[in-house]
Amino acid sequence: MQLHISPSLRHVTVFPGKGVRDFIKVKVGARRVSYRMLFYSLLFVTFLLRFVFVLSTVDTIDGEQTKCSSIGCLGKRLGPKILRRRLESNVPDVIYQILEEPIGNDELKGRSDIPQTLEDFMAEIKKISKIDAKSFAIKLREMIILMEERTRSAKIQEYLYRHVASSSIPKQLHCLALKLASEHSTNAAARLQLPPAELVPALVDNSYLHFVLASDNILAAAVVATSLVQNSLRPHKVVLHIITDRKTYYPMQAWFSLHDLLPAIIEVKALHHFDWFAKGKVPVLEAMEKDQRVRSQFRGGSSAIVANNTEKPVVIASKLQALSPKYNSIMNHIRINLPELFPSLDKIVFLDDDIVVQTDLSPLWDIDMNGKVNGAVETCSGEDKFVMSKKFKSYLNFSHPLIKQNFDPNECAWAYGMNIFDLQAWRKTNISDTYHYWVEQNLKSDLSLWQLGTLPPGLIAFHGHVHVIEPFWHMLGLGYQENTSLEDVKSAGVIHFNGRAKPWLEIAFPQLKPLWAKYVNFSDKFIKSCHIRAS
Repeated sequence: MQLHISPSLRHVTVFPGKGVRDFIKVKVGARRVSYRMLFYSLLFVTFLLRFVFVLSTVDTIDGEQTKCSSIGCLGKRLGPKILRRRLESNVPDVIYQILEEPIGNDELKGRSDIPQTLEDFMAEIKKISKIDAKSFAIKLREMIILMEERTRSAKIQEYLYRHVASSSIPKQLHCLALKLASEHSTNAAARLQLPPAELVPALVDNSYLHFVLASDNILAAAVVATSLVQNSLRPHKVVLHIITDRKTYYPMQAWFSLHDLLPAIIEVKALHHFDWFAKGKVPVLEAMEKDQRVRSQFRGGSSAIVANNTEKPVVIASKLQALSPKYNSIMNHIRINLPELFPSLDKIVFLDDDIVVQTDLSPLWDIDMNGKVNGAVETCSGEDKFVMSKKFKSYLNFSHPLIKQNFDPNECAWAYGMNIFDLQAWRKTNISDTYHYWVEQNLKSDLSLWQLGTLPPGLIAFHGHVHVIEPFWHMLGLGYQENTSLEDVKSAGVIHFNGRAKPWLEIAFPQLKPLWAKYVNFSDKFIKSCHIRAS
């Protein structure tokens, strides 16, 4: 067998031989250099020289002080170990060494020679005729550390002020409650039965659209009720059950007695009016009392939290938020007992008091829940990555074995604020017991399973019982995200001011507050007398 390779390398021919000796004889024809190959070779060399020239020129422009040949520079440009040249940094090693050296905050205290701004830094550097890399790095490090410390302090102060502002009752709202309480005691019209006797049967009639609102904020409840009824296409079928606490009951009754929303039906009821709530031990109240004791013992006050110099501002903000009174409010916990509070109802929509309804909500009753208990909007996907990026790991502590072995950290979370609850399906489950069990476990672990709020135990209790609804029905984040698109906000069915910047506070975002304020009648005598204004 003979193997013949053509001079152009395009053809290989095998000729069969007569034996083994012939088989191992391979003949290769003499290779001739064609003009075409010579042309392509010259073209390649020309391109390579141009490439080397460009790279070496760029190297010179970059200010490289170390001289190197064109081939050497090419090796440096192409990467490590290419053309036997190691890639080197233009930054002197001494700068890295200085910047990586630890420095205590006490070393900078009382120093007046540290530049305060970038402009001061550049001016000081220019004054020095001969400055080496080490001196440059030292000055830069001191300025950056000083700026970092000032930024951290400013951030913590901002979080503290927001905490105080969001946790305190504005004097205007306190004034409104006092004036309505006084009106309740002196004006019979402010003590009307809600609803009137002839409409009481509608409270347990499942042909009506039943909404539940738990709140001790009269103005916030008024906005929710007004926006709900005004945007309803069938207001005569709307029944709004308002649950409040003992101290707010009379002012709340006075407001809705004097500001009826006919033809909608409004019921105002205090927790102590419910038979279930008055009987024996109430798990949610016991959990709240224990939770309050644990928080005061392990978290300390806001001053102790702010004084911590080792934690990041975001962590401090989270701890301050955990001290917010709303997280220990019965109004925030009571939703887990809705089947006991409304034993005759089959389905309700639960509304938080920091939402605004912008559309007719009757289509929510047409949603097929497929046997699930809780209809909610998921919060792990959406255009707004800041708000809609919440998973179980955002709320639960997966470093704790009890959480790690029971749940998936990447499972999508959902939101409270506007939820459809199928009470018939709920009564067939142990959701409420599961909720109280995990709240107890969190208290026993010194709040190490999660830190704040009723959503984490809600995520656990309703696990496997959630039916996802369209995001249109519930837009979140208006209380902590000021970059939300105003067009998107206006087109949502329900908008939720969850976060510290509630619309009735001075710290509300000015571009979003009008969407809430439009449902407040600022000419009302009670509103005017308490100096409640649109801005």
